[in-house]
Amino acid sequence: MARNMYGPGVRMGNWNEDIYLEEEIMKDFLEKREKGQLLIQRNRRLKSHLLRPMQLSVTEDGYVHFGDSVMLVNPDHPEAQADQFLTGDLSLCLTPDEVTAHLSDRFELPCGLSASPTRSPVGRNTFTVLRADREAIGQVLRFGQSFRLGITLGCEDQMVYLSSDLRTLLRSAKKSWLQEVFLTDEDSFLNCWQAAHPDPELRLEWEGLPVPANTRVLINHCHTNRGLAVHRYLFLRTYFGKEAEVAAHTHLDSHRVERPRNHWMLVTGSPRKEASSMLDVPEPRVERAPAPGPSDRRRAHQGEGVVEGGAVPGSQPPEQVLE
Repeated sequence: MARNMYGPGVRMGNWNEDIYLEEEIMKDFLEKREKGQLLIQRNRRLKSHLLRPMQLSVTEDGYVHFGDSVMLVNPDHPEAQADQFLTGDLSLCLTPDEVTAHLSDRFELPCGLSASPTRSPVGRNTFTVLRADREAIGQVLRFGQSFRLGITLGCEDQMVYLSSDLRTLLRSAKKSWLQEVFLTDEDSFLNCWQAAHPDPELRLEWEGLPVPANTRVLINHCHTNRGLAVHRYLFLRTYFGKEAEVAAHTHLDSHRVERPRNHWMLVTGSPRKEASSMLDVPEPRVERAPAPGPSDRRRAHQGEGVVEGGAVPGSQPPEQVLE
């Protein structure tokens, strides 16, 4: 079969125009490369900023303080209502729009969020705990106290805040159509949040007490009273791969208790050099005492105390029983 093998090198037709066109394309390419406007250059800058390693704050008293750099992590739990879901600990991450991020060095606001299985602190999942009413660094965050969660956006160190607003026809979550969670640079009541105890029976007792770090808590939006939630069964195709959707909605079970979708941990840094966060620190092993044998139960029933190594809790010597 005959093929057209003619090109600009063969001077037939508009050969002069083709040569000039190739020269213009090469000049445009060299100019964009010098200015750093090539797609691959924008891609590298975006990844180098969002995936740069970060240092989390190390807490000395075990509580979260204003000004601390933390990660918001949803602990691993199975989804009974879905067959396919993301497993492991999921951290709240900044997720810019892929097209707009490549066209401009500035991120488009409001910016989206997602939950990623990333356990290491990087630029896109490290938040700063800020006070809502006034600037205060070092004070302890307490249950029921309003606070903000800010993250640095772009290469200009611009601070944006975790925000949410009521669901409308034009603004809602992409998959679940629930209340959307986003990042914005506007300082308003829409980016105020509160921490609550996950147990409803202890919630009032813990009101006003310091919020412990690396422990399950609830993060509720002050304006709409919706809890920050992760939908592990709703997948988002982001610039960094498959991640889960994040929305503001309180999921309750049959006992009116918040489901694990609403559970979060404010993860702090680890004092150990080999661990970047407290998620990488292994839990201490708890050695349990051996269970009492049949002879120990018989002696306890008869009122005889078991001495060292096999003491039965609640047993008393015979003379104390007679008294």
